[in-house]
Amino acid sequence: MRRIAVIDREKCRPDKCGLECVKYCPVNRSGGKVVYIDEDDKMRIVEELCTGCGMCVKKCPFSAINIVRLPEPAEGDEIFRYEENGFLLCRLPLLRPGKVVGLLGQNGVGKSTVLKILSGKLKINFGDPKREPNPKDIISMFRGSELQQYFEKLLNGEIKISIKPERVDLIPKIFPGKVRDLLREYDDYGAHREVAKTLEIYNILDSDTASISGGELQSVAVAVSILRKADVYLFDEPTNYLDVFQRMKIARMIRNLAAEKSGSVLVVEHDLAVLDYLSDYVHVLYGVPGAYGIVSNPYGVREGINIFLRGFLPDENVRFRPEPITFKRRPSGLIAAVEKVSGYSEMYLKYEEGFELTIEQGELRAGETIVCVGPNGIGKTTFVKLIAGIIKPVYGEIWPEKLKVAYKPQYLRRDYEGTVRSVLSKALRKNMESSFFKSEILNRLNLTAVMDRKVNQLSGGELQRVAIALTLGRDADIYLIDEPSAFLDVEMRYAAAKAIKRRVEGTSKVCIVVEHDILLVESIADRIILFTGEPGLRGHASQPLTVHKALNTFLKLLDITFRRDPETGRARVNKPGSRLDRLARETGEYFYTPTSS
Repeated sequence: MRRIAVIDREKCRPDKCGLECVKYCPVNRSGGKVVYIDEDDKMRIVEELCTGCGMCVKKCPFSAINIVRLPEPAEGDEIFRYEENGFLLCRLPLLRPGKVVGLLGQNGVGKSTVLKILSGKLKINFGDPKREPNPKDIISMFRGSELQQYFEKLLNGEIKISIKPERVDLIPKIFPGKVRDLLREYDDYGAHREVAKTLEIYNILDSDTASISGGELQSVAVAVSILRKADVYLFDEPTNYLDVFQRMKIARMIRNLAAEKSGSVLVVEHDLAVLDYLSDYVHVLYGVPGAYGIVSNPYGVREGINIFLRGFLPDENVRFRPEPITFKRRPSGLIAAVEKVSGYSEMYLKYEEGFELTIEQGELRAGETIVCVGPNGIGKTTFVKLIAGIIKPVYGEIWPEKLKVAYKPQYLRRDYEGTVRSVLSKALRKNMESSFFKSEILNRLNLTAVMDRKVNQLSGGELQRVAIALTLGRDADIYLIDEPSAFLDVEMRYAAAKAIKRRVEGTSKVCIVVEHDILLVESIADRIILFTGEPGLRGHASQPLTVHKALNTFLKLLDITFRRDPETGRARVNKPGSRLDRLARETGEYFYTPTSS
């Protein structure tokens, strides 16, 4: 197996560490030069001479070095490397006209790199940053595969590509004008009004891009991508910030895009229900985050997602996760009676802008997690803020009066000063040193690797994990967590879910979560509060309901039905008009339909 060395340039500080990695490398000490500082004061490792002992990894105080072995199936399939000792990508997914391919994997294993290569923004260098890309070599590498014709056309400028980027927050900087003008500029079909109505952004057409919300920016970015006349459509996480209603609308539009325009579509998505619904087949992207990523062979959508959940590629005999991701099957009956620790009366709130929220009386039980489900702008975050005491209702009360609350807001703060370690230590004090916090929160959320990073330099996913840890690490009676899955990949979503469940199970604590990922909702919820109404005008919060009753009612509102996968137990969206879809509607069981593949 080929050994590769990866150095995180952001973490590596040769001027601060005393060069322990250079001093203690066995080869260096015997007169060799494997680990050294170059003329630009950057750390370098000569991979051809490295024995892989890992001494430099152990001695680095900033966890900046990683020595990994590249799996045998990927040797010779190197596609791109950013720099010497930098991230390495192996293989690429296949694109087919009229089909939607899903790309599924952890953050940091190359999904965005794949999109940049397929769009022509990055040139293939075969894993050698010093190598000048040669079109003939690129065509030769893919000879006989479906990618040969693709790259022939791409290199000749014969393919038009529409790409929806991950960072929609950058749109106001790139296009600081009216939403209407942005859509018109990229409208190749004269359909921007129709698309705006479908995506429910018609009422913000005259708004500046800098003044709209993250969810609205996401919908605008998707609209721009769909309105362009292209041969290939690339969507990088199109459902971030969106509620379930909006996610399903976008999923339907992407499927129609492939079918009606015969375009090739590639989608990077972490919501498994959405990915399952819109994809025709799936590639699994696995590896070591920040070190390397490998694109698997294509699989049917059910098989591909199940392989990812199992963490094992049978055709390559590669295990990329020690344990499978599993789904807990829940009975449809009522939850057994447990200790009632707190609750709230009927409540009512009205903002000056006109939005009003009515809340049915509810009881909170010891050790349970309650999930708030419903569209955006319907009052879920308002409800959480009421429980937290941040805002006051017109009438109604929460009991007992003096509850200790830990609250993670929807929008994350970046204005913390200092490192992750210093921020956690200051906020949590002695709790940070507890064995429970270290094992069930810190390690589960994989935060040990970023403890010495500055908080204001973290990615969205890293910042989300820190915010969850800050909340769960506090002593509280009620934990309030607003949209914990935002920016997290599939593996980390379920790691966060387990951390939340471990914090409240078997204790007198309660957790209330706001979430849009249906599979995560079912995985974490003991009961569900269903929010209905008219977004932006009025909302109604039900009393806490059983998971079955709430999701069955919710799916009727969504007009979709689910079935169970017989192998993993995960819920899958039925294709509209299919036999199982019709059967679910006839029986009224939109969520628990007969087990079938």
